[in-house]
Amino acid sequence: MKKNKQTNRVAGLLMVFFVGTFSIVAGRFLYLQITGEVDGVSLVEWAEEKRTSSHQLDAERGKIFDGNGMPLAYDRPTYRLYAVVNKAYSTNQEHPVHVEDPEKTAKKLAPLLDTDESMLLSRIEEGIKKGKDQVEFGNAGKHLSQKTKDKITDLNLPGIGFNKESIRYYPNGVFASHIIGFARETDDDMEEARDDDSQTIKGITGIEKEMDELLTGKDGFVSYQRDKYNKKLLDPKELIRKPKHGKDVYLTIDQKIQTLLEDAMAEVETEYNPKRITAIVMDAKTGEVIAMGNRPSYNPNEPESVENWYNDAISIPFEPGSTMKMFTWAAAIEEGVYNGKDTYKSGSYRINERIIPINDHNGGEGWGTITYDEGFLRSSNVATAKLVWEKLGPEAYLEYVKAFDFDKPTGIDLPGENVGKILYNWPREKVTTGFGQGTTLTPIQQMKAATAIANGGKMLQPYVIKKIVDPNTGDIIQENKPTVVGEPISEKTSKQVLDLLGDAVSSKKGTGKIYELSDYSVAGKTGTAQIPNEDGSGYLGGHGNHIYSFLGIAPKEDPQLIMYVSVKQPHLLTDDGMESGSAPVSFIYKNVMENSLHYLNIEPDKEEHEKIEMVKIPDVEGKRVTEVKKQFKEIPLRVTFIGEGKKVVASSVKKGTEVLPNNEVILLTDQPAMPDLTGWSMRSVLQLADLLNIDVEMTGHGYVSSQSIKKDREIKNNDTLKVKLRPPNE
Repeated sequence: MKKNKQTNRVAGLLMVFFVGTFSIVAGRFLYLQITGEVDGVSLVEWAEEKRTSSHQLDAERGKIFDGNGMPLAYDRPTYRLYAVVNKAYSTNQEHPVHVEDPEKTAKKLAPLLDTDESMLLSRIEEGIKKGKDQVEFGNAGKHLSQKTKDKITDLNLPGIGFNKESIRYYPNGVFASHIIGFARETDDDMEEARDDDSQTIKGITGIEKEMDELLTGKDGFVSYQRDKYNKKLLDPKELIRKPKHGKDVYLTIDQKIQTLLEDAMAEVETEYNPKRITAIVMDAKTGEVIAMGNRPSYNPNEPESVENWYNDAISIPFEPGSTMKMFTWAAAIEEGVYNGKDTYKSGSYRINERIIPINDHNGGEGWGTITYDEGFLRSSNVATAKLVWEKLGPEAYLEYVKAFDFDKPTGIDLPGENVGKILYNWPREKVTTGFGQGTTLTPIQQMKAATAIANGGKMLQPYVIKKIVDPNTGDIIQENKPTVVGEPISEKTSKQVLDLLGDAVSSKKGTGKIYELSDYSVAGKTGTAQIPNEDGSGYLGGHGNHIYSFLGIAPKEDPQLIMYVSVKQPHLLTDDGMESGSAPVSFIYKNVMENSLHYLNIEPDKEEHEKIEMVKIPDVEGKRVTEVKKQFKEIPLRVTFIGEGKKVVASSVKKGTEVLPNNEVILLTDQPAMPDLTGWSMRSVLQLADLLNIDVEMTGHGYVSSQSIKKDREIKNNDTLKVKLRPPNE
């Protein structure tokens, strides 16, 4: 009886326990069925999330074009390699979709990725060990070309896949790089695998930075429901939002004039090895910057090798030297206190006994008693000082300095603009400001002020952005137009100053004689700026330790272009002795200005000079090569035929175009093959790439020293030509 009672008691307790447990579980199920939540998480939403696969649709970053629609920056498709290492992905698959043989996979991939086999193997094995779904291979597996992707695909390696992504590409290499700037991925150093394909390209410098918000698009996405094997359900509830691509930016830069400038600067850099070169070409009628360059420069495709981040043309103020005198004379003429026939004693001038004398640039020797007009031609510091101190008066002169906006930034639509400092506290500082010493300005400040002289007294806003276009709709959302921002002088004054500037170039007494052009009259002013010692104790001495510059306007009678060039500390020693500091500056100015005016079809205005007979390009497309060769024997041009075909199918210069004698013309035959590019200029390589419709990547500057596509090899549509440029002396 006692045993039965004990058994019944245990059975009762067990029954109570099981009933209680069942009640708890049943209650829990009932609660879940009613609420559909676990720990505040909706089971329906959780299931939806697990069943839903979502992929980002990348928006393209907006393109950057020159004023004629030539692409300067765009997104270039590349591929990022990944390896699926979770064997669960191969369940119910006809063929394995994960990496079955890590050793074989690493061995096959290593030579194509140009990396170490052991690194690839360790990445795969580490992913397997940590239970990851997939792994990536850091920089070795990023930014792969279409050609490399195809080679890897041909290996048929299980588990190896690609994500398509874009990198920012600059087809012209070292070309207006301080204007265009560059953009790059913000997660450059990330080496771990990512769960999505997202990437963010951000503008770092130049227009890429200035217009980053507009250039950046808005990504879209596609989502659908799937089973556990990643197959779409019969009713996938697919949702698609299209990406909105970034806005396209059209610059005022002209690719041909910019190329002329880049070539000229490269030659001067090679020949004279200066510390700095800066140059700007501006449309005198509009304020559009049509070319701008600096040396040192950089290739935006290789931002890790940047030597000079600053756009010196807008960011580095310095004492301008005698180019300032054109504005001083303009102020005196406008104020009505100038008579060019008045005379003064040149050589040396002293305000009072306590002030250090002002000396003319020939050691204070001067040229005796001369007129103020002649003083301008000879770039006399004494004439300038007397105008500021005696004729105008320092306070009136300061008003004109401010009227030319020398006390404020230009507001050009580029990042990083700095403004110079007007040094105007002591009597001597007020006088030296008149001839560009003490006070500092940027080149773009001088160019803005010069528009008033070139444009009838109306000072124009400089700008580099022509228009902004929405590629999604084709609508122009912003378009810049010429803007008058001041009128510091009258039209009559501007005409008189232009005449003086013209005499400074054309007269035998003028300091700008070396800047004369063959076909066009030039109005301009030279500058030789001293460079302060780093410790602040005076200025550097010795031949060549200056910033040599020229600000020129052409043609003088109807200004079309304004150009500023400065070269800092060039090596001027030659076999014959010492060379003029104007030599490297004039080389750049004359080459760019003369050829640019011809390119723009500006009518030459110098009848007294023998006119250059322009050459008209004949119609050669579709003609036999033998016939074309005979045709060009009578034409003074340098002709290069591409390939051994029998017919000419395209020309680098359109028919009917007028070019200078000895210009280069590239003719494409119906059987194109890669020529030997050794010694070719950047401009010629770009023309060839346009004809062949291939991408080109350039490194360095100067002339071609090596090429990736061998001579005589047939050209394919997806080819990318890589060339290295070096200065001639290397």
